[in-house]
Amino acid sequence: MAPAAHDQLAILAGQREELQAQRLRTEKAYCLAVLDHITAKIRAACPEAVYVTFAFYSSRTLELHGVLGAEPRPLSACPWLWDNREGEDERPLDDIADQIESDVQTALAPHCSPAWASVHRNTASDGNSWLLELPPADRAARVAELVREHHPEATALVVDGRAAGRVIEVFQGVADDGTPVRTPRPRWSADCDTAIAGLLAQVLALPALADRHLMPLPGDYSHPFGISTSDQVSLMPLPPTA
Repeated sequence: MAPAAHDQLAILAGQREELQAQRLRTEKAYCLAVLDHITAKIRAACPEAVYVTFAFYSSRTLELHGVLGAEPRPLSACPWLWDNREGEDERPLDDIADQIESDVQTALAPHCSPAWASVHRNTASDGNSWLLELPPADRAARVAELVREHHPEATALVVDGRAAGRVIEVFQGVADDGTPVRTPRPRWSADCDTAIAGLLAQVLALPALADRHLMPLPGDYSHPFGISTSDQVSLMPLPPTA
């Protein structure tokens, strides 16, 4: 291959890779935007809504079952707020049932959708039943609440965008020399870690939230385990919590 042709091929390969990465970022953001849109509509009609429940098939299609509220106590069944399979008249979500099903289908269509982090099997049902936890109104505030349940003095997180939003360490309080106290192994459970990482992955995927809540690390930052960092590793100051 002539040098000029080889150079052109390399340029086009780089452009193709960049376009594919941009398409992936856009697709993830779109999935979450659709989910946020339908969540607002669901909560406008049913403020107590916490989960959408559905059957999911190998064809990657779903059948909407209904909307559930929060568990009244740990390990108990979630209360039904609306059942799409019943034929009662004048129920609050009937008018948008088709839109709920369509939008949840869209939000979960790609394998890479960050919305999948909020899906788990409905253990209260023996059949093909899944729960999609609706996103909080303020993802950053919810992250702060979860973190401060275990680290009450937490002020910021170091977030690894290369690892789907995993927390590298927590900054909490101030040492005698004026520097933040660093906790590289957060004291929370595996379930809590999964919940926090899922929310952070969504913050990373939504450009408006990423711009608002994430900032570059200080120039003198060093990884607690000596691993190299990149511009995908960010500092997230935590908002105040009640």
